[in-house]
Amino acid sequence: MDASLGPALAALLLAGVYAAGAGAGRETREAAPGHGKRAIASAAAGVSIAYVFVDLLPELAEQNRALRAAAGEPLLFAEQRIYVLALLSFTVMYGIEHIVLGRRDARSEAVASGRRDAVYWIHLAGFAAYSALIGYLLVEREDRGPDALAVYAFAMAVHFLVVNHSLAEEHGAMYRTHGRFVLAASVAAGWLLGTVAQLAPGAFARLFAVLAGGVVITSLRSELPDGRRGRFWPFCLAAAAFAVLLMVA
Repeated sequence: MDASLGPALAALLLAGVYAAGAGAGRETREAAPGHGKRAIASAAAGVSIAYVFVDLLPELAEQNRALRAAAGEPLLFAEQRIYVLALLSFTVMYGIEHIVLGRRDARSEAVASGRRDAVYWIHLAGFAAYSALIGYLLVEREDRGPDALAVYAFAMAVHFLVVNHSLAEEHGAMYRTHGRFVLAASVAAGWLLGTVAQLAPGAFARLFAVLAGGVVITSLRSELPDGRRGRFWPFCLAAAAFAVLLMVA
C-alpha cells in the first residue's frame, strides 16, 4: 500500500463514522435507550479504554524520552512532564463536559425559546479540535507500519462511535443536523495538516499526551455520568478482548 494511501483511507473511515450516524437524540436522553444500542456503546467504550491502557500509555514512556531528548538539557520534573500534559488534557475535556452538564436545563430553555445554545458550540469546538488531532496523528501511525496504523484506525473508529453516541444523546437534532459533519471535516482537516506539516519529536510527544488524556475522559464520560444506563459486561468483555488482541499483535 502506498505510504500516503493508508492514512487517507483511515481518515475517510474515521470521518465516515461521524457522518454516517449520530445515535440517540436529545428527546431520548431521559429514557433509557435500547439494550442493544447501550451495549454497543459500552463495548465501544471498553475497546477505547483498552487501547489507552495497553497501547497508548506504554507509548507515553517512549514519547517522554523523545521529549527529554528534544530539550537537550535536564528538565525540571522531566519524568512527569508528559504525564502532566495527559492529565491536563483529561482535565480540560472534563471541564467542557462539566459545563455542558451543569447548564443542561438552561440550554434546554434557550433552545425552546429559539435562542442560540452557546454551550453546544463550545462543546462542538472542543471535539472538533480533538478529532483534528486524531486525524493528524494518522500519518505518524503509518510511519510506524501498516499494522500500527490499522490498530489505531480501528480503535479510533470505535472510539468515535462513543463520541457520536454521547454528543447526539446530549444535543439531539442540533448535532445530527450539522455537528457530526463538522467533526467529520475536522478529522479530514487534521489528516491534511499531517501530510504537509511534520512536527518535531518534542511537539509530537506533547500532542500524543493530549490524545491519551482525551481518549480516557471521552470514553468514560459515556459510562459514568449515567451509570444506571451503562452495561458493565459488554464494557468489560470488549476491553478484555481488545487488550488481549493488542498484546498478541
